[in-house]
Amino acid sequence: MAHRPGGKRALVTGGAGLIGSHLSDLLLGEGYKVRIFDNLEPQTHRNGKPPWVPAEAEFVNADIRDRVAVRAALEDVDVVFHQAAYGGYMPQMGKYVHVNSFGTAQMLEIIRDENLPVEKVVVASSQAVYREGAATCPEHGLVFPDTRPVEQLASGDYAVHCPLCGAVTTPAATPEEAPTGGETVYAITKVDQERLVLTWGRQTGIPAVALRYSCTYGPRQSVFNPYTGVIAIFATRLLNGRPPVLYEDGEQTRDFCYVGDVARANLLAAATDELDGLPVNVGSGRATTIREVAEMVSEALDAPVEPVARREFRPGEMRHLTSDISRARSAGYEPAVDLATGIERYLEWIRAQGGVRDYFAAAENILREKRIVQQAAKPPGSCQDR
Repeated sequence: MAHRPGGKRALVTGGAGLIGSHLSDLLLGEGYKVRIFDNLEPQTHRNGKPPWVPAEAEFVNADIRDRVAVRAALEDVDVVFHQAAYGGYMPQMGKYVHVNSFGTAQMLEIIRDENLPVEKVVVASSQAVYREGAATCPEHGLVFPDTRPVEQLASGDYAVHCPLCGAVTTPAATPEEAPTGGETVYAITKVDQERLVLTWGRQTGIPAVALRYSCTYGPRQSVFNPYTGVIAIFATRLLNGRPPVLYEDGEQTRDFCYVGDVARANLLAAATDELDGLPVNVGSGRATTIREVAEMVSEALDAPVEPVARREFRPGEMRHLTSDISRARSAGYEPAVDLATGIERYLEWIRAQGGVRDYFAAAENILREKRIVQQAAKPPGSCQDR
């Protein structure tokens, strides 16, 4: 694929969302003609089409499951950036499969069966595809543990144990070669998406790349959706005088990547052939505990409210995940925005949105009812929660 877009046409599905909108801005700046396809999911876009959708882009308000609309949107497209997905810890199992798995398969089928002149497909995958982050065992070195059993979490044991000897491990950076699987519906469908795209690419000969995003955050992250984006959830809680809620003990770690860096990774994947046919980790390469994130947001907002941990956990959630970004780096990717700077940028944006509500409080009860969040046993002799 040519390195100079020179008026190439890009389709960005989910282009009104966090990543898709920043990517659309970048593409326009690089000279692409951009078509944005988005259904404006009410859970995320409560007020309809957001003001950041650029006037220079063609906007299509339609659902990725609508075959006629998808076919029309693919007309004369050179590159597809498939960002559209149903995400987070929401309880609708069927919708995840229909939107993420079926929607992706149908789009690929249309391109193939109608011999459309698409030159590349870049799909938004996720770190959620991993069963658990890589770990180091004192005896066996680098290991790839399975998802922690629900029974273990329910007992209050949150540690990641070596799959060979059972010893407690320490976190390690996770390479793309780590086993995938996932124990949440979202994770299963993200595995579906990336495998569908990469397998289709090999069969058709059309270059395809699956970008496994770390926890992405930044301006335009929805303040309405209580199921995605821990930084957004913590910020809206604190702005309403409520404490951030930590699952497990808050010491789980994640790789947080600023949205601008993720958008640039997409542009890179389209411009180079070095990543074609591959899953590629996109992150900062740095680990941060969830408790530290809560403290950083609290400090930045000057809202000294202590986070609370209620011995609750989410079955299927990994304990530690830091991306090994060597593969992306070898192609020229480099994260540019550190977490403290990124949080400040997000909070500056959220302050400009006026009053924000805490939507998480009501969602908590739904998550408990559906057993997406469960209660761990209280350790013998333990004191009151923090």
